[in-house]
Amino acid sequence: MSEPRPSDRHDSSESDDTFAEIVDEETQRDPDLAVIEAGSRTLRTRSGPPQGEEVPARPADPEVDKALRAVEQELAGRWGETKLEPSVTRIAALMDVLGEPQRAYPSIHITGTNGKTSTARMIEALLGAFDLRTGRYTSPHVQSITERISLDGSPIDPERFIEAYQDIKPYVEMVDTQQPYRLSFFEVLTGMAYAAFADAPVDVAVVEVGMGGSWDATNVIDASVAVVTPISLDHTDRLGATPAEIAGEKAGIIKQGATVILAQQPVDAAQVMLKKAVEVDATVAREGMEFGVVSREIAVGGQLLTLRGLGGEYEEIFLPLYGAHQAHNAAVALSAVEAFFGIGAEQPGSLDADTVRQAFASVISPGRLEVVRSSPTVVLDAAHNPAGARATADGLSEAFGFSRLIGVVGTSSDKDVKGLLEAFEPIFAEVVVTQNSSGRAMDVDELAALAVEVFGEDRVQVEPRLDDALEAAITLAEEEDEYAGAGVLVTGSVITVGEARLLLGRR
Repeated sequence: MSEPRPSDRHDSSESDDTFAEIVDEETQRDPDLAVIEAGSRTLRTRSGPPQGEEVPARPADPEVDKALRAVEQELAGRWGETKLEPSVTRIAALMDVLGEPQRAYPSIHITGTNGKTSTARMIEALLGAFDLRTGRYTSPHVQSITERISLDGSPIDPERFIEAYQDIKPYVEMVDTQQPYRLSFFEVLTGMAYAAFADAPVDVAVVEVGMGGSWDATNVIDASVAVVTPISLDHTDRLGATPAEIAGEKAGIIKQGATVILAQQPVDAAQVMLKKAVEVDATVAREGMEFGVVSREIAVGGQLLTLRGLGGEYEEIFLPLYGAHQAHNAAVALSAVEAFFGIGAEQPGSLDADTVRQAFASVISPGRLEVVRSSPTVVLDAAHNPAGARATADGLSEAFGFSRLIGVVGTSSDKDVKGLLEAFEPIFAEVVVTQNSSGRAMDVDELAALAVEVFGEDRVQVEPRLDDALEAAITLAEEEDEYAGAGVLVTGSVITVGEARLLLGRR
């Protein structure tokens, strides 16, 4: 197995570098390389707040499993997440008949192209460490639909998920009869989450948009903190063909008088966000200006950070996730929680540093540079667009000393697949292309044709079944003694990663 490489500690004098130097570094950094939620769950060297299952298994009780499958089947009969009628009319109607549950608690709303789920998990961990009861709503799920709705850092149990659905089902059916289109899969799940959070009750909800912002179903909350992770090109058929156009849709989550935590962005996207903030009298904190990553160094099982927040510097933060993008996600998450507590605006000072350290040390992010097997090392990562793939490639190269890396790639058909393959080409010795079980999956022969264009015929192997693809990649990684440090990366889609997780015995 190839282990993450430790590095020497920086001299103490290096930690005294001025923040102006960090600003310059942030300004020069290519924003497209700072992206993605291609984070990771790794070995943790410090303990933190108790965490639940990283990915829940199917219910052990056959009756509960049967009931959960029935709910899943009913939800699957609605419009899927890729079929949209861009408005919040239906979800607003559902919230109305439910008694506006989303207004029973304050919230932090997260948009962006990449990094949303990992950032949401970090925010959740920080809030929980400060003794707040949290609800987290994220998408898509890796293996279980119940992952999407979490309370206190753990996915709600299947019984509670079923109950949440049954509680709102009569109201969903009522709204269905009054609207031109029935509520979609995502809209019903959003209603379930908001109702479950009110029922708990939570102290604060951490909500990730499904797509875009303005017309996303989650956008019936009035979040006091709006977080915008790095924006790049994705869902261009629905959100726009340029970062600026996409930013225009995502800026819709910025509400009157809110605080905006703005990650490093392409210039045109940042301009759109700043204009929106001015229009609604929102306060903006920008990565590389008001907050950022002061220093980072590779450590066993993750990285050691010094972060600059809205209230000052926080040193010696161990983050058990790989990649520079995750360090930047951490800076965004820290500043979002500071803003939620009013630090940097209403009150001076900073958060308790030990509590911040404890929270970050507890963070997990399944399916993001996640090691699931050794000898050879198999890593899972849900990168699904070129920006995400570049961040994943950088993080993998930095943290692992693989002498030879085999890729297993299964993608969705509606993505920039050639761009994703090109991002991985420098680090893959060979690639095994495959297909997941989703109806959105790219046909394996089409994917193979693109892979041959990028890698050449000699470096491409085709295995239509994912289990065969995993076996083939592991065999390639093991085939020669000189490649004792070889590894396998499974990537291209959250669905591919989730199915690979199950096949490799992770629950």
